[in-house]
Amino acid sequence: MPTVKVRNLKNEEVGEVQLSDAVFGAPLNEALIHAAVRNFMANARQGTSATKTRGDVSGAGRKLWKQKGTGRARIASLRSPLWKGGGNVHGPQPRDWSYNMPRKMRQGALRSALSERVREGKVTLVDGWSMDKPKTKDFVDSLRKLGHEGKTLIVDSLDNENLILSTRNVQSTKVVNSFALNIYDLLYHEKLIISESAAKELEQLLGPKTEAEVEAPAAKKKIEAAEEKTKAASGVSDEPAKPKRVRKPAVKTAAKSKGKEATEK
Repeated sequence: MPTVKVRNLKNEEVGEVQLSDAVFGAPLNEALIHAAVRNFMANARQGTSATKTRGDVSGAGRKLWKQKGTGRARIASLRSPLWKGGGNVHGPQPRDWSYNMPRKMRQGALRSALSERVREGKVTLVDGWSMDKPKTKDFVDSLRKLGHEGKTLIVDSLDNENLILSTRNVQSTKVVNSFALNIYDLLYHEKLIISESAAKELEQLLGPKTEAEVEAPAAKKKIEAAEEKTKAASGVSDEPAKPKRVRKPAVKTAAKSKGKEATEK
């Protein structure tokens, strides 16, 4: 199991933590990482580039000259792609570039990238990132003490508002939580700072599930199926009973009432 030293913001060693071998000790899989990066970048594409076809450009629909007898080439429309200002033939059109990648493959790529950062010695574990007030100068000083002056990714809780506000003006630094960690940020930033709480969350998210976690959904489904069978046997349904239809009283119109008064007289 990989062992990483825990430091405080003054770069003093506080202790050591043994990280999960399944998450931070996985072998390097370059093909899987490459596939995950391609998927992330494809899903981030806007796909809004477009060109105008002959049906979109402006121009009259009349025939400029007659078909025969002029000596010139025949022409169907001013908006033809052969003419200046005409439509485009095979230009790009708006499309969706995103595609799904299996969750296990995405998690495997994250484990491989995290493990490689640990082997490179570019992962720093801090006991916590507590700041009294949001101040960029204090944040930059703490980064300099930790030896992270380049592209740095910080994985911590998003509830730490002082940290988030202090990093907004630092272009080379990004703060994410353990749930928002992605493969592109891991590869783009050269160094990684993880809090102890975030490291435990990553082990829970990316690590193998325990037997209790695997059996819990199956047991829940069995209980729901048994409840449905008992309801079907007893004839009880969850749907509310429909209200009975009540016949509305007949309303006499003014014309009919006047006609009845005239006949009575």
